[in-house]
Amino acid sequence: MEDSAIVQLYWNRSEEAIPETDAKYGRLLAQVARNILRDALDVEECVNDCYLGAWNAMPPQRPSALRSFLCRITRNLALDRSDYHHAARRNVNCTVSLEELDSLGDDRAPLEDEVALADLMERFLTGLKPEARVIFLRRYWFFDPVKDIARQLGCSEDRISAILSRTRKRLRTYLRQEGYTV
Repeated sequence: MEDSAIVQLYWNRSEEAIPETDAKYGRLLAQVARNILRDALDVEECVNDCYLGAWNAMPPQRPSALRSFLCRITRNLALDRSDYHHAARRNVNCTVSLEELDSLGDDRAPLEDEVALADLMERFLTGLKPEARVIFLRRYWFFDPVKDIARQLGCSEDRISAILSRTRKRLRTYLRQEGYTV
């Protein structure tokens, strides 16, 4: 079923919206949650909570990119769940990914700076070659391990690590050029 038809099901408040969403995106959403959470029950609960979140968000929202919309909901839910479960401990996958980007800015930046940074990040990612953009997003948005990215793209882990390193350096340079304090 097309995304626009699924969104229309949500807008019509049809109960078919959930099974259609699950049939099309259930595995992807589970993978997004699984990259952050290791517990199968937490993953399943995050995916189900994503469906509830989508149900509550549509209407008034009408996402133009349903896949991204659902992945964002799932990712945020999984990160919240991870924070809750691991307040004293840290999820190694998320921590390693985020530590790689940690030197880019101040965690205590005001909201205006976060919005400006989001705009800069969007422009930066748009300017990347498609392969570098996919690798960057797989690592830092979906928290995929380097090993999995390499397997998915059919190349070596060293190549993926090198692309990530170069992309982080480019990002640091880009942010400085745009006046963002790094």
